[in-house]
Amino acid sequence: MKVSYHGHSVVQIKTEQHNIIIDPFITGNSLCDLDSETVEADVILLTHGHNDHVGDTMAIAQRTGAQIVAINELAVYLTQKGFQAHGMNIGGAYDFDFGRVKFTQAFHSSSYEEDGTFIYTGMPAGILLTIGDKTIYHVGDTGLFSDLKLIGDRHNIDLAFVPIGDNFTMGPEDALVATDWIQAKYVVPVHYNTFPVIEQDAGAFVERVKTGKGIHLKPGESIDL
Repeated sequence: MKVSYHGHSVVQIKTEQHNIIIDPFITGNSLCDLDSETVEADVILLTHGHNDHVGDTMAIAQRTGAQIVAINELAVYLTQKGFQAHGMNIGGAYDFDFGRVKFTQAFHSSSYEEDGTFIYTGMPAGILLTIGDKTIYHVGDTGLFSDLKLIGDRHNIDLAFVPIGDNFTMGPEDALVATDWIQAKYVVPVHYNTFPVIEQDAGAFVERVKTGKGIHLKPGESIDL
């Protein structure tokens, strides 16, 4: 499979049968190389309800008919909007035709702003996505928490996307501890440089990753798993 990064927390996974996108914040994301009007997806996975993660979910799903998988409250909200959404919750896993999804804890907040009103969208989460014998961990927006070590001990993680931006999530120092605990074979930093308050040097971060190999993916770049 081909796994690509597209700025902020946008990740795309292409297999022979499926095109999966995580947190498709495209419109308004100056770092993203994708076009919300042409990007293909038959599955959209969401870590939480913030607008910079839900992003273009509804526009993409309206155009492509993509199935949405999200924490239950966010899934219910999207279902009420007329979309096909599968609700899940922390610790739960489900086998889809595209792979196995398990939601993990993330220490953050989660709401969707609509017309100046904040709508509660359930707990924030990380996503463990297993396709065949490969497991991708999108850590989501989170601070450092010790159960990341438990997650790393219990899952053989091939590739982890870890936030490094600070201010809203872990900064680089805490993210380095997280990578040690997660024990992924490859680590890609995300959630940085989109806004001034989360500007970071991703190249410097990946050079300091000790557990696994740090990879600085620029928007549009990919790796094969």
